[in-house]
Amino acid sequence: MKTGAIIQARMTSTRLPGKVAKELPYGSGITVLEQVARRLGRCRAVDQVIVAATTDKADAPLGRLAAKAGAQFFRGSKEDVLERYYKAALKFKLDTVVRITSDCPCVDPALVDDLVAVHRQAGADYTANVVRLTFPDGFDAEVFSFAALKAAHEQARDKADREHVTSYLRSHAELFKVVSAEAPAGSRRPDLRVTLDTAEDYLLLCAVYDNLYAPGRPFGLGEVLRLFAAKPWLEEINRRSLAKKKFASRREEFRRAVELLELQELGQAAAALKKLIKK
Repeated sequence: MKTGAIIQARMTSTRLPGKVAKELPYGSGITVLEQVARRLGRCRAVDQVIVAATTDKADAPLGRLAAKAGAQFFRGSKEDVLERYYKAALKFKLDTVVRITSDCPCVDPALVDDLVAVHRQAGADYTANVVRLTFPDGFDAEVFSFAALKAAHEQARDKADREHVTSYLRSHAELFKVVSAEAPAGSRRPDLRVTLDTAEDYLLLCAVYDNLYAPGRPFGLGEVLRLFAAKPWLEEINRRSLAKKKFASRREEFRRAVELLELQELGQAAAALKKLIKK
């Protein structure tokens, strides 16, 4: 049985172009993508790390960054990310796939190992810590079998399901065994963001790495939570950043919209949307 971590990556991010090639820590000569790949390379449950980029010419440099981090490199469809994952898993003969996005440079190897263990013990088709949001944003991880990935690739027709890879698995619980992994009580901080979407996010991640990074020793979730407890002002750096998310239902999306409206102090709009949700 071969388990591979596939990192979804591209250079043409709309909100922060070239974000995966930014240095982290700043001035270190190590990129965000390399940090993600290196951290996954320390997972005991992962046999191979693969960077899955697009065929867009802008993504050509990602092959060099993958090689620097000791990862394999694959290029596939820009729009059909589900197909990209399927073909990458097929090429590298994976039985189990760990999906990580390249904007999560704080991904915790221990959490990934735990998630793979839960997946195997449950005999699941799909296991993730994003079915119900309890972990900080930036510690997202998903595990699924190649058989489930193949079925999704063959059956999914909706454009959103092709673009978001696992949405078909999550929304068809009648076809797949879906398992949700949730954070322990003391680690439940879904309000905390350590992911990379905006310039403010990058500033925060630079601060996190300046405080916690040590070559060859990846810090974990506990250390990040203790850092924010000791320096609560860090949360103010990107408090108003709006994360892009894919939701399983319209009601879930509306509730997130209310949270974001309230975050932006748009109280009347939030109240109006709350009334719509209750109808």
